[in-house]
Amino acid sequence: MTQLRTILLAEDSPHDAEMAIDALRDANLANPIVHVEDGVEALDYLLRRGRFQGREDRDPAVLLLDIKMPRMDGLEVLTELRKDSRFNHLPVVILSSSREESDLARSWDLGVNAYVVKPVDVDQFFDAVRTLGRFWAVLNEPPAAE
Repeated sequence: MTQLRTILLAEDSPHDAEMAIDALRDANLANPIVHVEDGVEALDYLLRRGRFQGREDRDPAVLLLDIKMPRMDGLEVLTELRKDSRFNHLPVVILSSSREESDLARSWDLGVNAYVVKPVDVDQFFDAVRTLGRFWAVLNEPPAAE
């Protein structure tokens, strides 16, 4: 049996992170969830640097990425990821409260796989994250190595 890949959640708001994790758990996903609080930590995890240096050599099933974070925002993370061919197949879902058209347009230009505006309503937020989790964690498989 293949080991389940992690879901990487990059979210600086403890409240939003807790809600997202609860929603993913509520979806009955067995995937481990790794929560980081800013873009620098997200890149450290993906590039196996700093405190993540010894983590297993497997990319996450999906990166759930907030835009507005300290130190390095989500769009800067996405820019760095898309420069590195190792992450061409990593699905990235923007999960943000930003409704700014410039954020949306830049996300799509940078190759985001989905952009979800965090609803203010808790039930809608749970539904959105459960659906995302089921789709990306269960259905997403990386292409076979050539």
